[in-house]
Amino acid sequence: MDDVTWVFANYDWDAVLKLLQDSFAYMDGRIDPPSSVRRLTAQQIADFACDEQLLVIENGNKTPVACAFLSEKPDCIYIGKLAVAKRYRGRGYAKQLIAYAEKMARNQGFSYLELQTRIELTENHVAFARYGFRKTAEGRHPGFERTTEITMRKLVSK
Repeated sequence: MDDVTWVFANYDWDAVLKLLQDSFAYMDGRIDPPSSVRRLTAQQIADFACDEQLLVIENGNKTPVACAFLSEKPDCIYIGKLAVAKRYRGRGYAKQLIAYAEKMARNQGFSYLELQTRIELTENHVAFARYGFRKTAEGRHPGFERTTEITMRKLVSK
């Protein structure tokens, strides 16, 4: 299995943007509102990596094939923009990224991991439940009367 790399600066932000946009493409036409990933730029990805911690798994050609952004909330580590390239799915990369996030949470004294997923993506709800996440809340994007996302949390093992 490939190693997880912490990315800090001077990375190929265009490659991370491409990974995110390609990985989230299956959501096009399925979720409303559309994913914000379509509006991101490489510079915004670089800016996120300054404010949050970016985990990347690369293939042998140093191309990112999986990633996740981690940030601290008052009581948890939040996992955002978790993505695995389509041809690399099923290799345990999401599990590996979540395990690193759990290790980070434990080392920093947090009891939970948290993430959000769209209400329409029921296959993601099932996948995250397999990793130990449980639904804790529902939310709406601005301007929506209906639930558009769910929050899921995982208790960090000691």
